[in-house]
Amino acid sequence: MTDHPVTEGQPSQANEIDDLSGLADLTAAEASAFLTSVTEVASGSSPDTALPLLTLALSQVLVAGARLGAVEDVVPEERFEPDATDDDADPLRTGLANVFAGIDDYVYVIDPITSSERADGSITNDLVDVAVALSHGLKHYATGRKLEALWWWQFSYLSDWGDRALTSLRALQSILAHLRLDADEETVGEAEFDALHP
Repeated sequence: MTDHPVTEGQPSQANEIDDLSGLADLTAAEASAFLTSVTEVASGSSPDTALPLLTLALSQVLVAGARLGAVEDVVPEERFEPDATDDDADPLRTGLANVFAGIDDYVYVIDPITSSERADGSITNDLVDVAVALSHGLKHYATGRKLEALWWWQFSYLSDWGDRALTSLRALQSILAHLRLDADEETVGEAEFDALHP
């Protein structure tokens, strides 16, 4: 009888690949949901819900990004990325710019760990950058190249779209806070009275 080494608690390479495949499926679904929300807002069909919808969409996609950042580096099966033509982002950019006219620009700290240097940001540009990065990964995913898609999502999250999503979410949260908290005191008082005396 041949002794075999104990491997309990050590997932096999096949299990690791299965886990990454599942993560790719989950990320693809979350990326698609984000793109749907951003496209809906850019269409201008629901201006009253644009801010809360985008705040929710960015929050959810950042959860997906945090999940990607928490796993070990994804190594694609091939050491090069096949060409994948990105869609024209100009219609999305134009639509979002119309939605955020007058409230698009903000200021942020480039790297809060190494510097206090500030830079100008744009919610529209941030949303488009995130959308393009996620869409690029979806193109690889759609061809069955899940590890390639996962590698791209992880790399681009850490190097680009994670930061863009986070800073634009902060800007959106600030806008929402001003809308909710900077209301006229008399109007707020009347609303509170009506709520307490239906």
